[in-house]
Amino acid sequence: MSNLVLSREYLQRRSFIELNARERAKSLFDPGTARELAGPFDRIESPWLAIQGVTPQADDGCIVMRGTIDSCQAVVIAFNGAFQGGGIGEVSGAKLTAALDLACRDNENGKPTSAVLLLETGGVRLQEANLGLAAVAEIISSIIALRRYVPVISVIAGPVGCFGGMSLAAGVSSYIVMTPEGRLGLNGPEVIEEESGVEEFDASDRSLIWSIYGGQQRYDQGLVDVLADDDAGQIATTVRDLVAKGVPAIHRSQQVDPYRSRIAALDPSTQWDPGLVHSWSSWSA
Repeated sequence: MSNLVLSREYLQRRSFIELNARERAKSLFDPGTARELAGPFDRIESPWLAIQGVTPQADDGCIVMRGTIDSCQAVVIAFNGAFQGGGIGEVSGAKLTAALDLACRDNENGKPTSAVLLLETGGVRLQEANLGLAAVAEIISSIIALRRYVPVISVIAGPVGCFGGMSLAAGVSSYIVMTPEGRLGLNGPEVIEEESGVEEFDASDRSLIWSIYGGQQRYDQGLVDVLADDDAGQIATTVRDLVAKGVPAIHRSQQVDPYRSRIAALDPSTQWDPGLVHSWSSWSA
């Protein structure tokens, strides 16, 4: 195929990253089946932000939609990275947990309902720190309860990425999908630089950041199941395929011994570089 044809196809694609959170969620459903729950007109917003000088958002930056994916019942929860960096607070955390718990109840009643998390989040919202931490614990518990029945799929597209407590939530998902533009890590580069100095991690070095946290790196390390292009159609197809694939035989978070042996083999006395980390791609469990 010529470069001209490839370039034309690339330009004609529909970018998933450029969609807002609500559009991303809707793009995954079968046409005409998506409906939003606890939407902005219900005005379920954080009671804590205004008293700290932050304007709240009517959906608290968390969009919950229900519908069908390839004719199968599903719930999609998308975080709006443009609002408070997609941070988890009391309300957004409660919306996500309730959506997962309702899906779990459906499965217990014989109505299979999968879940997809569109994670654009820096983790716990600092203005609601303790409440956010409690919410993350509840979210992880709800994911683990639901994944016994159906796949729980996390999609990390970019540009905010997925950090903090929500990276742990992604880690206990059945499957993780990333784009090369996405980022996944526990501590963000700014946090590492602030705590350990620029010598440890230069948060202004974009190439370094993506070579450590980026989707390609995480996929090569075996921490991500599918690396997808920034194409809404491709990501929707990937999600459909994973829903159809069902629950994995063993979840990544259950593979304790292989990961312990990998950690034990590391030498923390030297500074690692991205090339060395990339060589760990053979670690895939």
